[in-house]
Amino acid sequence: MTREIKVHGTTAAGYEAVRGEFAALLAGEKPEHAAQLAAYVKGRRVVDLWVGPDTDGDTLFGVYSSTKGAAHLTTALLVQDGVLDLDREVAHYWPEFAAEGKGGVTLRELLSHRAGVVGADTGFTPEELADDRAIAARLATQRPYWRPGTAFGYHALSIGALAGEVVFRVTGRTLQDIYEERVRAPYGLDFHLGLPEAEEPRFRSVLPMIPSATERAFLDAQPPQPDTLNSIAFNRNGAQPTDLESLPNSRLVRAKGPASVGGVASARGLAGMYAAAVGGLDGREPLLKPDTVAEFGQIHSNGYDLVTQAHKSFGVGFQNTAEAGYPFLGAGSIGHKGVGGSQAFADPRSGLAYGYTRRRFPFPGGPPPEDARLVRAIHTAAVTG
Repeated sequence: MTREIKVHGTTAAGYEAVRGEFAALLAGEKPEHAAQLAAYVKGRRVVDLWVGPDTDGDTLFGVYSSTKGAAHLTTALLVQDGVLDLDREVAHYWPEFAAEGKGGVTLRELLSHRAGVVGADTGFTPEELADDRAIAARLATQRPYWRPGTAFGYHALSIGALAGEVVFRVTGRTLQDIYEERVRAPYGLDFHLGLPEAEEPRFRSVLPMIPSATERAFLDAQPPQPDTLNSIAFNRNGAQPTDLESLPNSRLVRAKGPASVGGVASARGLAGMYAAAVGGLDGREPLLKPDTVAEFGQIHSNGYDLVTQAHKSFGVGFQNTAEAGYPFLGAGSIGHKGVGGSQAFADPRSGLAYGYTRRRFPFPGGPPPEDARLVRAIHTAAVTG
């Protein structure tokens, strides 16, 4: 059953059809659902829309793995500065990481999900999962789950901590602190890796998934398999298995902002970060040079992902967005989606920077059903306007 949707916000001339698409695609959601959509083209905001009760353009949501985009941008800045070298061994920066046969793993391989350190044999506690340095300390001595470099698998809850430890060993500062200083604060972005207590009133908790009868039957038919790579990567193998739906609802997670999954953002913040990174924002030059964007966007891992057991494609950290359901985007697009339904990316060829958030957790295993059509509507307007 559908209902009439009240869409708030603005669109630039030529983007009016995006509002109608946004309303139509969310008409089947429950009344308490909320979502935001924002986009920049060549540094100009062209879409700024939201729906839902107790929600506006400044409302903040947990964005799960879209957080990884901020972590990879921060790492890319340090590579661009010459502080980090993608082809140096991780152990050069972090000697303890060499344990259990990981001494030859390069930073490039690590960021491309090829290191095999997707989790810990006994899992992480909730307190550890909120603390990147605690995760890194555990993983330094962890034996990899495949021979590094021979295959790849999504380091869902560990990649941000691993990259963050390299950053910390080189700079003496956390990845979160560098992101705050160089990316978030200068642009006033509502995309936080560590949400200050004063901003808590703007946060809205994740609403649980409401599966259809078919979806519920599918979920019920999946018995727990705690020893699989997928369960290890998503921390379902320990004494306190992680409930992804409720993860951002933990104040500890929001406060510490673990760089794999702990980000809190609005759609404006997501899109604004990618606009600042690739196209420039507020009249400033882009944070990343074209050669840096090209290197981080170049495909490094493509094919069968050992963790998700599906075809995936990654650049250096960033997802290959054009391959991940948006083939009409330009080659070299960079971004990252989140399991809770968020999505954010930049398409350097069209100048499009995109951000989407939603409050209700979607059916697992893919992006929410509205996402591809929203991306296409905005991209079409961007390339024809």
